[in-house]
Amino acid sequence: MTVLTIYERCGGFATVRKIVTDFYDRALDEEALAHHFDQVDMARLIDHQTKFVSFLLDGPASFSDDHLERVHAHLAITLPEFDLMTEVMCDTLADWGLGPEDIAIVDQRLRQRESIIVTVR
Repeated sequence: MTVLTIYERCGGFATVRKIVTDFYDRALDEEALAHHFDQVDMARLIDHQTKFVSFLLDGPASFSDDHLERVHAHLAITLPEFDLMTEVMCDTLADWGLGPEDIAIVDQRLRQRESIIVTVR
């Protein structure tokens, strides 16, 4: 019996792109987060983040922690912002039908990277 990855179970790249687009619509609605996206090319960000979320879901993408640290270094992300962003991601995944176990895995994978994403302590 073949075990499908979270990425495969949720529908692959096309669905992950829709999830990421929905996630950013929600993040932009959060006053505490929206300022991070001023002057950002959202289409480019969504493309990049679709690959990252695919990676989190065991899809065909990879991201090193060094890369993640480099791209977040200048963003001045606080722990409360990181927590809210993670919450928004998990809520989005739930609304797209991912189960609690899969959401817990994604949450854990994001939180494992807290120290390289949060740059304001």
